[in-house]
Amino acid sequence: MDYSEKWGVDVEEAVKLALMDLKLSRDEVEVTVLEQPSKGFFGIGSKLAKVRVEKKKEEKKEIPAAEILEKEEHEENLQQEKSEEPKEKTDNKEYKNNRKNRNKKDNKAGTAENNEEESSLNIEVVNKSELEDVEEHEALDFLKDVTEKMGLTLSFDVKAGKDIVYIEMSGKDSGTIIGKRGQTLDSIQYLTSLVINKNSEKYIKVVIDAENYRAKRQKTLEQLANRLAAKVIRNKKYVRLEPMNPYERKIIHATLQQNPEINTRSEGEEPYRRVVIELKK
Repeated sequence: MDYSEKWGVDVEEAVKLALMDLKLSRDEVEVTVLEQPSKGFFGIGSKLAKVRVEKKKEEKKEIPAAEILEKEEHEENLQQEKSEEPKEKTDNKEYKNNRKNRNKKDNKAGTAENNEEESSLNIEVVNKSELEDVEEHEALDFLKDVTEKMGLTLSFDVKAGKDIVYIEMSGKDSGTIIGKRGQTLDSIQYLTSLVINKNSEKYIKVVIDAENYRAKRQKTLEQLANRLAAKVIRNKKYVRLEPMNPYERKIIHATLQQNPEINTRSEGEEPYRRVVIELKK
């Protein structure tokens, strides 16, 4: 592999991760910054840095166009596969046993993730038919104040139940409040939940959505999970997804849970924790 694209808290960390992936030194590569990091507004809408680190090309004599096209097509296919070969041989009995034990451990971790991490952000899709419309709510006051300070123009539809408040936002700035892969929306929801439950005697679940993003994102992730599972079965190679938040990882696990040929597990530490889709051993 001649290049690697990585995310990091800052550019330097992203470059370091890419160098480790390529097993090259800094003077052997060229770095392109794809996305600059941003702290956002009070931590809301913060973005990671993304870089492309590519091995420096040696000067070569002119290559026929047919060979260039063949190489580009081959690299494109590799990029689409988004899979990696295991670094260790699997013909070693001790390695197989260790891998089997590790998979069992990861399976338990995946189950725990389904059960425990669901409550960390509370961002599941809500059945709005069970809720009643309300015109005033502490969560609404907080959201209006925050979005006004962010310079956003949005309208709000608030529904509430016994232990839940659901707020749907819409308007010309709905894309901004959603953010990349819902990161800003999740941050806003988390802060609102802290404010609402700070002095509350009972826990109130807060769910904030914009333009029905939650349901659309869930459907997209379910389709992605099934498509990648089919690719794993076809190519006999495991696939690592990009880092996701706890609820999105839960969707991937749940979607493929009943697939008799596929195993899913999570690896890494937050905020870079990701799902691995692989064949069952």
